[in-house]
Amino acid sequence: MEKTPDISVLVPVFNERESLAELAGEIEAACDLGRYSFEVLFVDDGSNDGSWDEIERLHRDDPRFRGIRFQKNYGKSAAIAVGFQEVRGAYVVTIDADLQDDPAEIPGLVALLEEGYDLVSGWKKSRNDPVIKKITSRFFNFTTRVVSGIKLHDFNCGLKAYHVNVVRQLKVYGEMHRHLPVLAKWEGFTRIAEKPVNHRARKYGHTKFGLERFIRGFLDLISVFFLTRFAVRPMHFFGTLGTLSFVGGFGISLYLTIEWMTGEPIGRRPLLFLGMLLIILGVQLFSTGLLAEMIIRPRMENPGAYQIRDRLDPVRLKDTSPQISTSV
Repeated sequence: MEKTPDISVLVPVFNERESLAELAGEIEAACDLGRYSFEVLFVDDGSNDGSWDEIERLHRDDPRFRGIRFQKNYGKSAAIAVGFQEVRGAYVVTIDADLQDDPAEIPGLVALLEEGYDLVSGWKKSRNDPVIKKITSRFFNFTTRVVSGIKLHDFNCGLKAYHVNVVRQLKVYGEMHRHLPVLAKWEGFTRIAEKPVNHRARKYGHTKFGLERFIRGFLDLISVFFLTRFAVRPMHFFGTLGTLSFVGGFGISLYLTIEWMTGEPIGRRPLLFLGMLLIILGVQLFSTGLLAEMIIRPRMENPGAYQIRDRLDPVRLKDTSPQISTSV
């Protein structure tokens, strides 16, 4: 029977062929130094630069390096979602494939897990990134910190460590990989730590960062805020807004009614239409809350189906069977 590794290192890959061999060597050296048994799971997110060929070569040389290949590019969250269901180690470490995250930090992150933390997030205290990326990241982290109440400096650091029971519970989709500590807290894993980590300049290729990713991440933050606070009690959200709107509209209407009774004309006053609008809006919001309570909870358990093209396991190098649809 195959022994369960101490650590599973999950590496989402998208067009990072040049860095994979070097990254694999650094991960192996770090785990050997910490005397941890390990496996590395590369999830190829539809690369077209030959990254899968390099992953196959690594697997041939050492079966501890496993691989999953998507049929097309789904995004980092999809790669992490599938990887979280496939890893086998007691501890799970995520790391980006571009060599900017330092694998030498892995033993330190795992050591904090062994102290009793559920999740340990890396903090790129000294970043080697373009100025625009630093600015947007600071704004994003500040906003997430305020909304979530989690005192982390760097929510989006790719270098994180988890207990395996934590990752099994996380539902990751969209751009939710940016909010994994928030999702973990939502699931009840509140022992979250942060550790400053070394962040290196990009050695190969070019950054995948773009303004559209920042916008998508910010919109997903709004989704996380709503789902983590009101997913099982939507009436608290819609009902509160509806009540405030209705009370405001009723107050305006009462004021205008008193004025009308004293002989003041109110038929053409904009305030009358505002009062009517607020009352109607309040009723609609309240009704939405009631309907949401009947539905009670959005179905997030199955964020989507991802077509896996190939799979590498210790027992077989390459699977030529028909494509497999895996739901996560």
